Amino acid sequence: MRKPVLLLILFSFCFSFSSISCKKTADENSKLPLSSGYSSKVQSLTPFDSTLVNSFFIKYHELKKYQQETTELYQKRNYQYIWFDTKGMLEVSHLLYNKLNNMEDDGIKATIPYKEKLDALFLNATENQKATVNNELLLTSLYFFYTQKVLKGIDDKKIAELGWYLPRKKKSYVSYLDSIIANPSLINKNEKEVLGQYYNLKEVLQKYRKIQKDNSWSPIALDSSTTALKLGDSSQTIAQIRQRLYIFEDLSADSKSAIYDDVLAAGIVKYQNRNGLLENPIITKKIIASLNVPIEDRIKTITVNMERCRWIDVDVAKAKELIVVNIPSYRLTYFKDGKPVLISNVVVGKDMNKTVIFSADMRYIVFSPYWNVPTSIIKKEIKPGIAKNPNYLSQHNMEWYNGGIRQKPGSKNSLGLVKFLFPNNNSIYLHDTPSKNLFNEEKRAFSHGCIRVAKPVELANEILKDDKNWTPAKIDAAMHKGKETWYTLKNKIPVYIGYFTAWVDDEGAIHFYDDVYQRDDRLATMLFEE
Repeated sequence: MRKPVLLLILFSFCFSFSSISCKKTADENSKLPLSSGYSSKVQSLTPFDSTLVNSFFIKYHELKKYQQETTELYQKRNYQYIWFDTKGMLEVSHLLYNKLNNMEDDGIKATIPYKEKLDALFLNATENQKATVNNELLLTSLYFFYTQKVLKGIDDKKIAELGWYLPRKKKSYVSYLDSIIANPSLINKNEKEVLGQYYNLKEVLQKYRKIQKDNSWSPIALDSSTTALKLGDSSQTIAQIRQRLYIFEDLSADSKSAIYDDVLAAGIVKYQNRNGLLENPIITKKIIASLNVPIEDRIKTITVNMERCRWIDVDVAKAKELIVVNIPSYRLTYFKDGKPVLISNVVVGKDMNKTVIFSADMRYIVFSPYWNVPTSIIKKEIKPGIAKNPNYLSQHNMEWYNGGIRQKPGSKNSLGLVKFLFPNNNSIYLHDTPSKNLFNEEKRAFSHGCIRVAKPVELANEILKDDKNWTPAKIDAAMHKGKETWYTLKNKIPVYIGYFTAWVDDEGAIHFYDDVYQRDDRLATMLFEE
C-alpha cells in the first residue's frame, strides 16, 4: 500500500444528437416527434432566424457559457420556440421561473444573471409576455443555468481538486428538456436525474431551516458544579437538552422535566447514533458540545452533501451487488439487489495517509496473505527498527523478498487472515487486521490508506455465499492455512469509496459524521464562488 494522493453519485443517460438546419420546410417540421415536446394543443410560432442566437449572446454576455448547449438545442428543434406559443407563455416557463427563484431549497446560493429582465418578463403586464427571440433565448439560457447549478453541480476539474475520483456519467440537458416539456412536473422531482439521497437531504434541509427560523439557538451550558450528568440527576441543563432533542426529533415529546430519566437517556443514545458518537447515557461536555453545533453549520453540512449527491451516477444503485465505504462514518455496507446484507465498522487512512475517494471492481480474495511492505513504511519505520534491533524482522515475522520486505502469512500479519482486492492505481484494498481493538474507537482514521474491516470473515462468507467452490468451513481453513491463496471471483463486485458527512437513513433520520479530512469548508467555499 502506498500513500494515496487523493473519494456514496451523477446522471444516468447519455444522448446523441443530429444537427438540423433552420431552413427545414414546414412539412419536415410537422414530423417532429411528440418527445420533442410539441403536441396538437400547442400552436407553434414560426421558427426564428438562427443568426439571432449569436447576437443574443453578444448582448447577454454573462450567459455565454451556455451558448453551445443553446445552439445544439435549437438546431435539434429547427429553431422553433420552446417557452412560447401563439397565445403567449407556456406552463413550463412559469415552472422554470419558480424553480429559479427557489434554488435555495436545493441548497444553492447563486445570483441569477439578468434577474431584473427575468422578473420583468413574468411580473409585468401580459403584453410583455409575448414571444420575442430575446425572451425565448433568455429562458433557455437560464434553464441551462438552473440544470448546471441544481442537477449537475460543480465541474469535474474542481471535483478532482477535492480529491474525488468517483466516475460521473456525462449528461445532456438538451434531451432532458424534452422530458420536462412532455411532463413539466418532472422538474420538481426526478430521481432519474439525481441520486435519491439528494431529495432526502433536501427534505431535511427544509426542516433545519424551519428550526433556524423558529427557535433561538441559545447554547446549552453544563452546570459549573459538575462535569457530567447521569440518570437521576436534576439540573436545568437537562431541561435544555430535553428541548433540543425534541427539536431534533430524537424525543417524541418534551416533558420539560429537569430530572434525567430513562426517556431522556433513550433520546441521548439515539442522538449519539445519529452523530457518530459512542453510546454512553452519561451526559458529558462532549455531548453538549455536539448539541451546541450552530444550526447554520448543520445546514451548511447538509448543502455540501447535497452537492456531493449531484456527482454520483444514479445507475450505481441498480448494481446487483455493491460494496460502499463511507469514510466519515467509518462504515462499510454490502448491498445485494439494493438491500444491505452486511454492515461493518472500518478503519480508514489517517490524515497523513488519506483513503482515496474512487471506485473499482473487486476481483480477487486472497486468503492467508503476505503483506508486501510499502517502501515508505520500510524507510520510515522498519529500517530504523532494524538499526535498533537486528532481530526486528524475525520478531515481526518478516523477510527480505525481491529487494523489498514482506510479512509472512499468519494471525499477526498486518493484513490479518484475508484481503479483498479491487485493482487500482492507489494500491487501496480491504483487509482483515490483528488490531481488533481499534474498531471500538469513536474515530477510526489510523491506517496508511487501506481499509481495515471489522467483519472480514462475514464479508468473505457473504461474497462467496453462492459460489459452489466454497463453504464457511473451507473459507476458515483457507484463512488459517498459513499459505497465500488467491481466488478469482466469478462476478466482479463494484466497490465505491465515498465521502459523506451527512446522510439520511431509511427512517428519514439525518446522520452527521465527523469531517475527518476537513473537506466540507473547502467545498462550501467552491459552491459560494460558483
